[in-house]
Amino acid sequence: MAKLEGKVALITGAAVGLGEGIAEVYAKYGAKMCMVDLSPEVEKTADRLRKEYGADIITYVGNVADKAQMKEAAAKTAEKFGEISVCCCNAGVCRLAPFEEFTDEMRDFHIDVNIKGVWNTCQAVIPYMLQQGGGNIVIASSVTGDIVADAGEAAYAMTKAALVGLTKCLAVEYATRNIRVNCTQLGYARTPMVEKMAVESNPEDPESAIRDIAVGVPMKRLAKPTEVGELFAFLGSDESSYLTGSQIVIDGGSTLPETMSIGTN
Repeated sequence: MAKLEGKVALITGAAVGLGEGIAEVYAKYGAKMCMVDLSPEVEKTADRLRKEYGADIITYVGNVADKAQMKEAAAKTAEKFGEISVCCCNAGVCRLAPFEEFTDEMRDFHIDVNIKGVWNTCQAVIPYMLQQGGGNIVIASSVTGDIVADAGEAAYAMTKAALVGLTKCLAVEYATRNIRVNCTQLGYARTPMVEKMAVESNPEDPESAIRDIAVGVPMKRLAKPTEVGELFAFLGSDESSYLTGSQIVIDGGSTLPETMSIGTN
């Protein structure tokens, strides 16, 4: 039996990048899904997964920053599949700028999507999980903000660090009601968001920015979205039944070295 067979997952930011990777792994392991994204391209991604894995999937085009839309997405999921077993709060944004030039609009954009989006999604699914007697929530935080940071990432770092606090609080609040809440802390994966950050960092040669990221990773490469999806699948499955409130770093070891120039290698 596949580890997610019989599970119903709602996945945000599911059209491309990490969300697509998460959805693909969930499809591989037999989950039914509602794939949510702001982009209508989410239906194209869902259609590919239906064809490749025979997955039972519905899609919802909506904005995680809009609480009413997230409640509607959750309602449609429960109506179609009868429950919501797992919620993967993956949708997120990152824009780079010097702090003194960061506009209030850019700051609030990060807050609206990265913090309020996760808040809205959790509030939308938890009533169904309480009604059915439990569930799992997996929140995409980051090593950025809680562990490390780069210049120009003030809004991203602030909002991703906030998700660690939300994870811990929800984990404690719902532990006796059989809802587990954990967060992943990703380093860098090759996604459209990281490619956009590379353009913002080095407009003349964005690929060099990508290569430089890999240089700083002991494994010398960025993650594949499906590798991150495997962690989301573990946390969404019964295999992680005694884990809640956990922060699991998945970064190829990038936060481990004290320096990149000292040592025997």
